[in-house]
This record gives sequence, C-alpha cells and structure tokens, in this order.
Amino acid sequence: MDPPHLTEFASQRYFDKLKQLSESKDQPQDAVAQPQDGPAVAQPSGFILPIGRAKSLDQTPQDAQRSEKRRPNFSFRTILPTRSSVDHDTRRLSTESPKKKSTPFDQLFLALPSELKIQIIASLPLSDILCLRLASRSWHAMITVNEFPIARYHLIHHVPAYAVRLYPAPDPSAIRLHYLCGIWHRLHVAAKLSYLICERVTKEIFLRTTEAQRLEFAPQHERMRRRLIPLLFTIFHFFETYRTLHVEHIKEHGHGLSREAHTLNPIELKIMNMYDDQTLLRVHQVFPLVVSSFCRRLRPPSYVGRFERSLRGYMKNQPTDEVYVAAMCVGGLRQMEKFWEIKGYNSRRGEVDSWYHSVTRESVEMPLRPRRGFMGLSRKKSSLGENDFGKSTEPQTNGRTRRGSEGGRRESDASATMGSWENWIFGTSMAEGMPMGPLPREQLKMLLPDLPPLHQLWLPTAEALILDRNIVERPQDIKRNGQVMLELIREDGAAEEDEWWYGQAAPESVRPPLEAIEEDTME
Repeated sequence: MDPPHLTEFASQRYFDKLKQLSESKDQPQDAVAQPQDGPAVAQPSGFILPIGRAKSLDQTPQDAQRSEKRRPNFSFRTILPTRSSVDHDTRRLSTESPKKKSTPFDQLFLALPSELKIQIIASLPLSDILCLRLASRSWHAMITVNEFPIARYHLIHHVPAYAVRLYPAPDPSAIRLHYLCGIWHRLHVAAKLSYLICERVTKEIFLRTTEAQRLEFAPQHERMRRRLIPLLFTIFHFFETYRTLHVEHIKEHGHGLSREAHTLNPIELKIMNMYDDQTLLRVHQVFPLVVSSFCRRLRPPSYVGRFERSLRGYMKNQPTDEVYVAAMCVGGLRQMEKFWEIKGYNSRRGEVDSWYHSVTRESVEMPLRPRRGFMGLSRKKSSLGENDFGKSTEPQTNGRTRRGSEGGRRESDASATMGSWENWIFGTSMAEGMPMGPLPREQLKMLLPDLPPLHQLWLPTAEALILDRNIVERPQDIKRNGQVMLELIREDGAAEEDEWWYGQAAPESVRPPLEAIEEDTME
C-alpha cells in the first residue's frame, strides 16, 4: 500500500484532499480545527497545484477516467491558428476604434494664431530666422510680411544700446530685417576683429606664449576683448560714414579736400560731433592700437635684412601707406578682417596686391578668342538662334500667336506666377546689400586720389576736438601705448562700462559672447 503522504492523481483520496484544502481556506485563521472521524490527513502545504481550471468536486472517478481517455494527443494543429480564428481576429480589429495618429510639429505650429506664431519666431536667434525663410515659400512669405514686429523685438531685446545710438532707424517703418542684419554684421566684424587684436596683443605685447601662460591670462584677455568690441564698432561707423560723406562732398563741390585749405578735416569733424565725450576719448586712445596691429599684420614676420627674409621666403616688402589708407577708407573694417584672417605672409600680401590693383586699375574686358578645331578644321555653327528655343510651337497667324490659344494662356500664367514669386524674393529688404559694399568705378576714381595720408587719419582732428571740448585739460592726459593696455585689462569698472555701453537693465544676450561671433547674418 502507498504511504499516506503519496496520493494517486485523480483518485478518491486526491479529491478529498482538494475538498479539505478549499474548506480550510474558507474558514477564518483563528478557527479551531474540528476533530474528524476519518483517518488522519497530512497538513496542507502552501504549494499550489498547476491546475488550469477548478474541477467539479462531484465528479466521480469513472467520469474522470472517461474524460482522461477522451483527451486528444498533442498536435501542432492545437497551437497553430485556424482560418476561423484569423477571420475572427480580423473582424474584432476592424470593429475596434482606430488609434489616433500623432500630428506633426509643423502642422501643430501652423495651426496656432498668427500673433502667437510671430511671437515664437521673434524669440529665435536671427540666424535661425533667416534659415526659416529658406525652408519653404509659406515660411518665406510669413516672415517677410511680419518683418517689422520681428525686427522690433530683436532691436529691443538683443541689440546693444551703442549700436542703436550710432545707427538709429530713420523711420519706424524702416525697421526691417535688412536694418537688423546690417547692425549684426557690423557687430560680427567688430567682435571678430577684437578677438584677433587680443590674440596679437597677448602674444607679442604681453608675451604670453605658452599654454599655461595663456590660461593664466584668460580673464584679462576676455576683459580686453569685451572692451574693444564697442570701440571697434564705433571705428566701423567712422569709416563707413567717412566714405559716404567724402563721395557726397566731391559730388557737391566738384573737387576733393586736397584742393581746399583746412586745418581740421571737415568730414572727420562732422562725424566726430556725433560721438559723446567718453566715446570720442576712448576711441581716440585705442585707434593707434588698431591701426598699428593691422599694419603689423601686413608686414613681413621678421625685421632682419633682405638676405634672411629671402631665405625664409618673404620676398615682398610691406605695403605702402596708400594701401593701408585705401583698405581702411574704401574697404572698411570688413576688408581689414579679410586680410587678417589669411594665413601665410606671401598669400596675405598677394591678396592685398590683387585687391588694390582691382580698386585702382580699370577692369579691361578681354576679347573672346575664337575656338579653333584640329588643324584649322572646326564644326559649322548652327544657324538656329537662341531666341528660337523660347518661341511657342503653337500655330501662328501673321507672325503672332493666337490670343485664345492654350499655350499663350499657359505662358502668361507661368510668367505671372514666376513674377510674383520673384517679387517676394528680390523685392524684400534683404536685397539691398551689405554695409560698405563695393563702390562703383566712377566713385572710386573720385575718392582714391583725395584720401588723406595715414598719419593724418583721425588723430589730429580727434585730439583737437577733445581739447576743444575740455574732455581733458592737457594732451598729456590722453592715455597712450602701455597705459591703454593696462586700461583694457583692468578688473574694476566693468559694471559702469556695461551700463554705459549696453544700457540699463540690458539682458546678457546684447553682450556678444565668443561663440556668437562665428555667424555672420549677411553672408
């Protein structure tokens, strides 16, 4: 006989145990166990039998054996889906409600009200706004129509106060993207040139050459760069305004300043009267540093004799003063920055010479040489003109296309659509060009012979005006050379200068960081 702890599966004793187990679960835990007449039964364990569904306790052993005999054998048909089950699942999925698809971001953005869309676009950086104009025609049209609120937002929140003082909008309706991009272009040039000058001063004047020395000098370098940006922006304004007023003076009087007797340059005097006392004094102190740094960049790297320079490959001498003056007065700070960024002295001098020759010499159109074939034999040119390709293939009457023809209507509709789209592109404010663009040949002929010498540019007029305004009592009080360097790197006074340059309660975005000078909005 089997031991009492072993029970045959599906026997009478097996079902008795199941019944006792279910009754013990229904009774409360604190209930007292009742004595049973039957044989002693083992205490139920916590193990749960792997039963898929509860069987009826009234089932007899014979019924259990018959159901066990009717159980089919294992087959793959029991686990593979049948056609009826697949059809049922298909009908069930079709009756269920379809899931909602997520709407793309561009459709969600375009569904917003126009005022909210413009407010979101205006808060983006200017370079991103200009990239959005190239995304599609709808984006281009939306930004072009709303140029005024976008430019006004940037003018209030992101443009420094000194830039608005030097370049005020002549009319509120003139605040457009071109006006805003012009200011940011000048700021970009001033910030980039400020960085280049600081690199040269750190290496050649303060003699910080090693990496450890440069890291130690980094705070002074940053203070010097930030203080030079507004001053270089003012110098950009001086050269840009000087070129415009000089050309107007020659057109008005018929001759230049070289034929007039004057103690102070009247054009420079007119421009410097636009600056306040503090701006004029600080720009005057920094101006020799800017000019000397630019001239030093265009000189050979070594000041030794011609023999050593020939061994090093520096065959060309430094440019003449007329080249420096033409680069500053005609090309402006942007041209100075282009020359500065060219690596290699020979390449840099070659670019300077080619630019100066293009400015001073008239462009000569070379005649096209006829193409000749092998041994004088050439292919016969077709007599079909270029205009024949654009003619319509519709039947003509008396040399004219029929008015009611389908081709004529299509051509007129296409030309009207293309013309309206070209007006959206070439009729916007961005088509006016960049600040200090190339001058026409006629104006170059008038301006170049009348430019002042290098030593008379800015310095005599500015110093006389500073003394006349009583900004300083004596010429010795004007800081020069080493005093200017120490003034640029000093630690105190930064808060007062920021309030004067950038205005009160100005956000941090109006102070261009080093990472922001890499993008030029006009290019």
